[in-house]
Amino acid sequence: MSCPHLESIARLSAPKLSQSVHREECTQCFDSQDLPPGIEVCLSCFNGACSEPLKHHAQTHIQRSGHHYTLNVKRKPKPSSQRTQGDEPPAKMTKLAIVGDREEDRYETSTVVKCWACEPEKGRELPEAVAEPKIKSLVDGVMHSLSSARQSEVKSWEEEITPCEHTLTLDQSITFPIPASGLAQADVYCYACDDPKSDPEVAAHLASFGINVQTLSKTEKTMTELQIEQNLKYDFSLTSEGGQALEPLFGPGLTGLANLGNSCYIASTLQALFSLHAFQARYNPPSSTPDHALTCPEPLPASCIECQLRKIAYGLLSGRYAVPRGHVSGYVPHAQSSLSLSPPQAQSQAEGRDREMYQEKEKREFQVGLRPSGLKELVGRGHAEFGTMRQQDAEEFFGWLVEFVRRDARKFGERAHEDDATRIFTYALEQRLQCSSCGGVRYRVDNTDILSIPIPSVERAQSEPTKDEQKKWREVDLIKYARFKSFPQVLVVHAKKFQLVNWVPTKLDVPLVLPPGDVLEFGEAHLGRGISPGETALPEDAVPAPTLPTFDATAMAQLEGMGFPTVRAQKALLATGNRDAETAMEWLFQHMEDPDIDAPIVLEGGKGQGAPEPAAEQVALIQDMGFTMAQGKKALRETGGDMERAVEWLFSHPDDMGDELSSGSVSAPSVHTQAKELPGTTGVPVRYRLKAFVSHKGPSVHSGHYVAHVRIPVPVRVGEKEEEEEEWVFFNDEKVVKADEESVRELKGLAYLYFFERV
Repeated sequence: MSCPHLESIARLSAPKLSQSVHREECTQCFDSQDLPPGIEVCLSCFNGACSEPLKHHAQTHIQRSGHHYTLNVKRKPKPSSQRTQGDEPPAKMTKLAIVGDREEDRYETSTVVKCWACEPEKGRELPEAVAEPKIKSLVDGVMHSLSSARQSEVKSWEEEITPCEHTLTLDQSITFPIPASGLAQADVYCYACDDPKSDPEVAAHLASFGINVQTLSKTEKTMTELQIEQNLKYDFSLTSEGGQALEPLFGPGLTGLANLGNSCYIASTLQALFSLHAFQARYNPPSSTPDHALTCPEPLPASCIECQLRKIAYGLLSGRYAVPRGHVSGYVPHAQSSLSLSPPQAQSQAEGRDREMYQEKEKREFQVGLRPSGLKELVGRGHAEFGTMRQQDAEEFFGWLVEFVRRDARKFGERAHEDDATRIFTYALEQRLQCSSCGGVRYRVDNTDILSIPIPSVERAQSEPTKDEQKKWREVDLIKYARFKSFPQVLVVHAKKFQLVNWVPTKLDVPLVLPPGDVLEFGEAHLGRGISPGETALPEDAVPAPTLPTFDATAMAQLEGMGFPTVRAQKALLATGNRDAETAMEWLFQHMEDPDIDAPIVLEGGKGQGAPEPAAEQVALIQDMGFTMAQGKKALRETGGDMERAVEWLFSHPDDMGDELSSGSVSAPSVHTQAKELPGTTGVPVRYRLKAFVSHKGPSVHSGHYVAHVRIPVPVRVGEKEEEEEEWVFFNDEKVVKADEESVRELKGLAYLYFFERV
């Protein structure tokens, strides 16, 4: 019996070049097209979902979107082409060519259209559907389009090519038809500039040779795609100090992350974050918790940071994907970590032999690793640094990710009632400023997430300082130091090891000395108490008199030339962000009847009041992040209209509601009352123990490699009882191994980021 919905499927459109096709893996977990069930690609929005019964991601998408037609995509490796003994030798090579490694040469891919309206439980397969030419064209469009993961990688790696005067003024005096030869892409190279260039009229120029690019389809890989493949093949060896190979580990919490090309800073930061209990409980809740996918406000999981963090948490913590290379993730028994001892004696001898063989296999092979391409693409979207495939700073990425999550929580107010995992990092820092001349002091309290420790870069003096040097050192105007005003649940310490040396970012390999047992303890001496009896508060800085901003002279001349009074022209430019005369004129026509249109401009006191009125578009963008109009306007005024700095200002002043009386910091020069609730705890003593640290190997911030060490509890059988012992585990992208004590001892002092848990 044929499906009655074939006509509806035939009316669907193939994906456009701007659309992402998620056919490689599920957008809510890491189940991929290489698993037996395959991936269900929605033929309406091209979302990818798995049909695993326990996770029901495909069914959830169909229920929420109403899209009932999918393309099931499965892939399996082809048999090895290596010649075995007795086989005929290959044919003699007659032509030398450079050919890219093609997916179709290594894998067999099978597809089938499915209708979930006919069979809501598992979807009805329609192998006869491809006989319809329109459906066949739709399937081909899905399979030949660039996958979402590779699309974002190519976009990040793509070289910025611009047109030149020669391509813009190209004169084709000679034209002739070129026979068809399978050309799928045209790269323009200007020999006069000796550089690749773009040609805005390439379609018209190729048409002169009888080539209609509108009818061509992509069949070959671009140079950028080939370069990505070579970058991803770079490998790191893992050996101990004695040259022995380190022991690979598998199991829950021991899953590696594959390198996407200079993405080690992401992998190491995520491994450290999801070793913390707060992140595990927030993003990997028990099955009894309501499924976020059913109520996700975003149209697709790929656009939701909540969905992507839950995907990462499930992938890292479930152990489903922590299997040796060559095994099918999720379809082999979840072995215990190879750190654990043998299984209980109650198991049968057959089970014992199977487990022994499996663990022997584990010791010889590493994991394939999960590809966090969805999270990277979402978090880096529109960011000048994290949106590229270049090496970035792990501390900056940590701060950006925390800010990104908090921005998302503000955008969706219903998440304010859920546990915010990023709150475990926030604490209050009290800064004390003292004038060495009069002895006056000023205190300031700010909330922060990272404790940055500057590493001394001045070499120790070989001789005693001279009297002139000592006199120079004594000439100090201000003394500044900081204490904790409160303590966080997790203390993140950033060792500032990258400093400018001759204007070049250079790494300083200066080791830090950690206390015995990696335990930090803070007491009364480390806690700030504000102004003390006997101290004299410094007077507050005088607020400068407000002044009008500098108006665009050209725009003012145009508006006044049209007959508008000066005060109206100034008000219009203030209201439109001092942009141009046309925008200001539109504002004037809309506000001609305002009763105060001719009233003098009244300036209010306070910082930022003399700045021009922010543009409405900028304010609207900030409102989309969950902030109010007043907050957006004040942030833009305070930062001179810079959107990125304005967002940073808002997150550093969470209590500022936009009115001029509120402040983002607590200034307590002469009072002892607390102006706002402090994050964390104020009780002392406080003890912290090192949970994880991120290290950087390499001489520069723009190169090198990040790795992570995490202290993980491992079950160990002692006699008849099973106990947990904590072991250091080394995460080097997809390679997860038991760390040897010698390397841990050396790398701890040279780490870049430390994560201390309160005990």
